[in-house]
Amino acid sequence: MYEWKFKPRPYSDEEAKSILSAVVSPETTDWHYNTHHKGYITALNKIEEVLQSADRAAANGNYSELGELKRRFTWNHSGALLHDLYWENLGGDGDQKKAPELLAAIEKEYGSFDAWKADFKASALAAKLSGWGLLVLDTLWSGRLLNVTVDEHQNGAVWGGVPLIACDVFEHAYYHKDGPARAKYIDHFLANLHWGRIEERYKKYRGG
Repeated sequence: MYEWKFKPRPYSDEEAKSILSAVVSPETTDWHYNTHHKGYITALNKIEEVLQSADRAAANGNYSELGELKRRFTWNHSGALLHDLYWENLGGDGDQKKAPELLAAIEKEYGSFDAWKADFKASALAAKLSGWGLLVLDTLWSGRLLNVTVDEHQNGAVWGGVPLIACDVFEHAYYHKDGPARAKYIDHFLANLHWGRIEERYKKYRGG
């Protein structure tokens, strides 16, 4: 049986409390990662276990154990993957010039970095109370950089779209620090991006 692994962040739990303090509260950096994020991995492994004996013959379009397991599998898988990226994105000084190749591609697609940033912020604001704002690289079709609004963890995702930046706008991500001020939180998120790591990810996947 496959075992899903809980991915370490690029910084320690103690470092996170100071490195990420402009974006999320010290308490949130702990429970968001060690309880909430880790919970997706725990659920994935439990689902893998139960799937071993699920009755495939009973699957149908209304209700079946297999159907519910499959649905929760994709939800937890997407949640774990996007949280991996969320922590990887954070911990920088927000200087996009540290990602020269990605910056050039953003400017080509959106006209300017500021225009991209405004569209990304609007995309994140447009997500439901449980959702994400994403910058994705459309590897299977257009090759474009797309800002995408995702509800929950996967509703609205683009097939073949590799996420490069993932902004968690579930209320638990920011209420402890900024209350209902989602726009303020997104500004803090953008100002603390680690563009060096984002550039590395872009160069890894841009070839399709």
